[in-house]
Amino acid sequence: MAGSYDPLVVALSVVIAISASYAALDLAARVTTAQGWLRGAWMTGGAIAMGIGIWSMHFTGMLAFSLPIPVGYHWPTVLLSLLVAVLASAFALYVVSRKTMPRIRALGSGMVMGGGIAGLHYICMDAMRFAGITYYNPFIVALSVLFAIGFSLAALWLTFYFRTDPEGLGWQKIGSSLVMGVAISVMHYTGMAAASFAPSVVPPDLSHSVSISVLGTGSVITVTLLVLGFAILSSFVDRRFHAQALELALAESRIELTRIARIATLGELAASIAHEINQPLAAVVANASASLHWLALQPPNLDEARDAAKRTVREANRASEVIAKIRALLRNEPPQMGQLNVNEIIQQVLALTRHELIRAGIAVQAELASEIPSVIGDRVQLQQVILNLIMNAVDAMAATSERSRRLIIRSASSPEGVLVQVQDFGKGVDAGDTEHIFEPFFTTKPQGIGIGLSISRSIVESYGGRIWVTPGSPVGTVFQFILPKANISDDGS
Repeated sequence: MAGSYDPLVVALSVVIAISASYAALDLAARVTTAQGWLRGAWMTGGAIAMGIGIWSMHFTGMLAFSLPIPVGYHWPTVLLSLLVAVLASAFALYVVSRKTMPRIRALGSGMVMGGGIAGLHYICMDAMRFAGITYYNPFIVALSVLFAIGFSLAALWLTFYFRTDPEGLGWQKIGSSLVMGVAISVMHYTGMAAASFAPSVVPPDLSHSVSISVLGTGSVITVTLLVLGFAILSSFVDRRFHAQALELALAESRIELTRIARIATLGELAASIAHEINQPLAAVVANASASLHWLALQPPNLDEARDAAKRTVREANRASEVIAKIRALLRNEPPQMGQLNVNEIIQQVLALTRHELIRAGIAVQAELASEIPSVIGDRVQLQQVILNLIMNAVDAMAATSERSRRLIIRSASSPEGVLVQVQDFGKGVDAGDTEHIFEPFFTTKPQGIGIGLSISRSIVESYGGRIWVTPGSPVGTVFQFILPKANISDDGS
């Protein structure tokens, strides 16, 4: 008996194969990245969606074929073929979600999955009920099985490769789906070509059989495409949520790393901080003692006692301000953006590091432009950037002679905004290190941890600025950064 194919249904079966292949690539990525019960949920849902897609392609391809006599389908056998498709899909998702896929495992998995797909096809063929006999060409059957194994191996490799959603490979992913879909279709129609049909006078056993009308074929195709579309959409939504969760975790890690960098820098400033606090506290004690002295006189000198008490309050407030600045630097809070005067930030940091600079024998030269625009940023973060650069300059000049220890800090207006330069006259930075000096955990200091300059760069770039390093003249190093100026409309919120 000569059969014929409906070109439209054949084309739709290929579309289903391509859609199922794209869904497989997407679902494999979700199974790989999911953890705990979500992994099991994606594995189960993905196997069902993929299984329906693969089964529907084969069944739709069979429905595209018609004989000159009525054909029914034994629905328990059809359901068995669907179960085989789901199990083969579950096996494939399990294989590609493993950490590695050695060649031996890939070859064995390809044989198992190919055998499953070939079994699915011939189980579907066995579900046909009609007044005739089916004959198979052994050579073409063997060829279809080889196709199934070879294409399954290629599909497993492609799915394993795309499971991590590599960036910039969208077109390659679509191309791989086309290749996989066409391959599945070739296997199916090769298997169909292996069959030939002859009429028989023996009436067929039509128990538990159903006839599929044109409307039924359309329903199978529509439901399959809806299931695959839902699977792809769910994968897309989950991928977006996963990306946002990673961005949030990265932001939290960056905030925590910034706080650790502050603590490390303040640890280096311990002596300077102690001096800054002890100075006003010593003045408090001296002024309080003087106040008691003036009050103990007969008659008490109230004016002098009052002046001493005022000085006591003033120095106590100064100590409180120093502590408040240190607490601000140690805060683990999100940035508080507002309009800032860079010169004020520089002067605040110089006040905090004054004792450290004096102890290191470093002369400070501040060349701050009188008229510079405001910038938008977080005060504590900008203090940290300048503090990191100053402490690096102190370390760079530790091995130089005291007469050459000089630190120059400049601020100036530039077309891009505000330029800040921190120049030291130390040993300088090797030319090969300038490309890596802002990378995380890269350091040229024996006891350094390499996060200060990395944090400084992330802060400056988050404000839309840039930071770089150049050799000093005649010696030393110049670290400089530019911050964009605040727009007139910026309210600092």
